[in-house]
Amino acid sequence: MLEIFKETGILILESLWLILPAYVANSFAVIVGGGKPVDFGKKFVDGKRLLGDGKTWKGLIGGIIFGMCIGLVQTYSADSIAFPNFGFFPIFFLVLFCLAFGALSGDLCKSFIKRRINIERGGKLPVIDQLDFVAGAFLFLLILSPSWFFQNFTVYHIIIILVATPLLHRIMNIAGYKVGKKKVPW
Repeated sequence: MLEIFKETGILILESLWLILPAYVANSFAVIVGGGKPVDFGKKFVDGKRLLGDGKTWKGLIGGIIFGMCIGLVQTYSADSIAFPNFGFFPIFFLVLFCLAFGALSGDLCKSFIKRRINIERGGKLPVIDQLDFVAGAFLFLLILSPSWFFQNFTVYHIIIILVATPLLHRIMNIAGYKVGKKKVPW
């Protein structure tokens, strides 16, 4: 019985380890964001903003950089803690880019959808708000590095990530709200 708990614990930690660059990219985009919006204030054919003021170039670029940097640290420390790495040079750059940029692309797509269905910045879109960045990261990996994805993400990893992410997302949003980086705690 103890062995099952140990294996489950390791599987949970591995899952979070593998998706951490996407988590970091998504979080740091909020922390370092501000400035010129990604959509340059443009409107879509429906007359509504493409994305809104909350999606900025500083956030996008900063999130990608921080996500990839944490992934590099993970890659070079993975062997010492017996966790998966993100591949060898140069493949790990592609994998880390997919995780970081994919996460932020998923978030941008969600914002686009929210504007189309009249949900304003900060408005709730349950489930999508919590899993958009994970879906973006997975999609980019599946398209640009499918072999790495299937070698590292088992069905169990994916289920753990899909279950843990909404809880962790909520905790991070409350923290961001309390430190003044988010206008709403969701």
